[in-house]
Amino acid sequence: MSPRRPAQPRRGRPGLPSRLERRNALFQQWQALLGNRTKRTRSGEMLIQGVRPLTQAIANGIEIRALLSDGRENPSTWAQQLLADPPGPVVQVAPELMAELGEREEGAPELLAIAALPADDLTRLDAAGPDGVVVVFDRPTGPGNIGSLVRSADALGAQGVIITGHAADPWDPAAIRASTGSMFALPVLRLASHRDVIDWVQQRRAAGEERRIIGLDEAGGHLLADTDLTGGLVLVVGNETVGMSSAWREACDVIAEIPMQGSASSLNAAAAGSIALYEIDRQRRKA
Repeated sequence: MSPRRPAQPRRGRPGLPSRLERRNALFQQWQALLGNRTKRTRSGEMLIQGVRPLTQAIANGIEIRALLSDGRENPSTWAQQLLADPPGPVVQVAPELMAELGEREEGAPELLAIAALPADDLTRLDAAGPDGVVVVFDRPTGPGNIGSLVRSADALGAQGVIITGHAADPWDPAAIRASTGSMFALPVLRLASHRDVIDWVQQRRAAGEERRIIGLDEAGGHLLADTDLTGGLVLVVGNETVGMSSAWREACDVIAEIPMQGSASSLNAAAAGSIALYEIDRQRRKA
């Protein structure tokens, strides 16, 4: 039996073509989403690459504003299914342009997506509940580290991740790829200041919730394994080079450390956060 042919592309919002074969203004807008945070923020859009990230985005209700297809004759079963019932308007893009947008040297990806950025709204964390875990990554500089920590947060039961301060963008394609789609499975917020998070913590406390702030530092004074990590927590992971800001240090109820051996002076920030999330999960399973 021959593969089922994909449905014909449909037109989307006004001005969005069914085919794109040259580096016109629209292509340049999409290309800017790869490396220009300002353009992503102004347009409210991101570019999603990869089978799992795109699948996770659709499964978790992310608004797909354009589904880009390379128009190959024999698409995979995955691509056939999406094109048969697309989550947004389909644009057939020339393979060489798809390869550029997919940042691939070995050929064009089958599908990419232009999607709306989720809101940076703290009410998205309300579903965390009184015993939930929210991770704060303070001023991270590497989008890959953001994606890796979000992936661990998803795998180990956290209810959200907040990026604070002047930081890399979680909606950079490198961060989305590193998260393998976990970026869309739980709330990920960008906030300019630690104060917004602290205000949210105080509001939750005023509502009767326990919400302790636990910071990570290589010389915290309290061993992580000896720290009570049950109940509602905000886990703060500092910048890859300088750690937490002084403001976050002051806000922490406890600053915990992960004991190290060998010659390493510190742990990678995403690795340290992952270890802490494992310990949080371990203690809760044991309780």
